[in-house]
Amino acid sequence: MVRIRVLVVDDHRIFAESLAAALAAEPDVDVSAAGSGPAALRCLERAAAEGRKFDVLLVDADLGGHGQQPALRSGRLPAGAGAGAAYGSGIPAGAGRGPVAAVSGPVPVQDTGEDGLVDGISLVAGVRTGQPTVRTVVLAEKDDPRRAALALQAGASGWVAKDCSLSRLLTVIRGVLRDETHLPPALLTGVLRELTAARKHRTESERLVESLTPREREVLRCMVAGLGRKAVAERLFLSPHTVRTHMQNVLGKLGVHSTLAAVALARRAGVGPVDLAGDVVERGGQLA
Repeated sequence: MVRIRVLVVDDHRIFAESLAAALAAEPDVDVSAAGSGPAALRCLERAAAEGRKFDVLLVDADLGGHGQQPALRSGRLPAGAGAGAAYGSGIPAGAGRGPVAAVSGPVPVQDTGEDGLVDGISLVAGVRTGQPTVRTVVLAEKDDPRRAALALQAGASGWVAKDCSLSRLLTVIRGVLRDETHLPPALLTGVLRELTAARKHRTESERLVESLTPREREVLRCMVAGLGRKAVAERLFLSPHTVRTHMQNVLGKLGVHSTLAAVALARRAGVGPVDLAGDVVERGGQLA
């Protein structure tokens, strides 16, 4: 039997332990739990180093959302998980269905003791980049088309309500491993609208960036990296006055009035920061 390795990531400890215990009752599922983004990243790295990578990541949409009141994050288990599992009693859902039903207690949550500085969508993006074979599914308290669209753009394969049934969640887990994308039907229209709008903004941003000269694009990449005028001048072997002129030209061509707005537009267009660890641009290069 091919086993599915699942990592549950939720900073609501009862929910994380209980959902992990419910999933562990499935005969083909191995599950672990992490209580923060950094803890999840360490679990993923350790598992990969040991040659037992996770297949699916279940990520809390509100991971690290410390500004919310606990009552707003109920930690409800998917319907059908069982009242005992819902409060970490150590009785996994479906006990008695197979050999794994002998799980004696909740799956322990790997925590860091630190403030979770990695939010849910950022974690999705990081996993997509670092371990692209891992499929991620976002668990949400409520349907939110904008955040669901952001999650899909970051690399998520699904968005599931926390109060869905356990059987529905298992269907999604198995589906994403077949490269399927899962969204609640009620979210489809809103998500498509958000993705279309994002693509429109990106296309316009790309057009504006393409109007820049090669040197201006290099200056823009330095701006995205957070470099000030003096640092840009030193990096590109230009005078601060020349850099100021380039920056003014960049703002004018992009139709914005601040460096912050220029950086936001550049990111929408897919422009990344200059490589600060790499070699500086050669003096007398062809970017002028």
